[in-house]
Amino acid sequence: MKKTLLFLLLIFFFLPSFLVVEAATFSFDKSSYSVGVGQTVQVQVNIDTGGEQINGADAYINYDNSFLSVENITAGSFFPTVTNETGTAGRIYIAAFVDDPASSKTGSGTLATITFKGLKDGTANLSFDCNNSKIVKSDANATNILQCSSDYKAAISVGSGSGGSSSISSSNSSSSSDESNSSNNNQPQTLPKSGIFENLINFAIPGAILFLIGGGLKLFILK
Repeated sequence: MKKTLLFLLLIFFFLPSFLVVEAATFSFDKSSYSVGVGQTVQVQVNIDTGGEQINGADAYINYDNSFLSVENITAGSFFPTVTNETGTAGRIYIAAFVDDPASSKTGSGTLATITFKGLKDGTANLSFDCNNSKIVKSDANATNILQCSSDYKAAISVGSGSGGSSSISSSNSSSSSDESNSSNNNQPQTLPKSGIFENLINFAIPGAILFLIGGGLKLFILK
């Protein structure tokens, strides 16, 4: 009986940690865009809850206002209520939330669509401010479950794209502007959905479950 209880306790305490395989993220619909001087381009801001139930999100986006101006921001379809603020130069704030806390959201979708206007030749970077952006879990603590990384960014080429480039990056990045520009040039066309850590957990889950089941069977046999 004691061995059976020990086996059940092991499953209760350790199995949930193996099942957390994704994290909530923001992303742009593309990693690169192009727009003519005086013309407009739309950038879609997406959200993925990583399988969690959430009640709201705050997205802070940095851009270079010497190359781009914000013409319009329209609400996406994922949240019923979406607001925005563009009062600070080179910074966009998008807030979204459910109307009823009991009606939480899960899955992925469009948070908002930003319409930028090209001002002059050059390349402007878009990035999320990781220190201030949030994806709020539907729990008593309103836990921020956002996984934010400098990998989740985009570049907009204005006109010929040869008039220079911005060095805007997420505020939690400590790399130099040279490293930031190098990162933009080598940026993959498809943004990563999750990091190495989450992928390792995906591979570890089957082995961990089999290990627990095997240990339990051994306890029953030896009982």
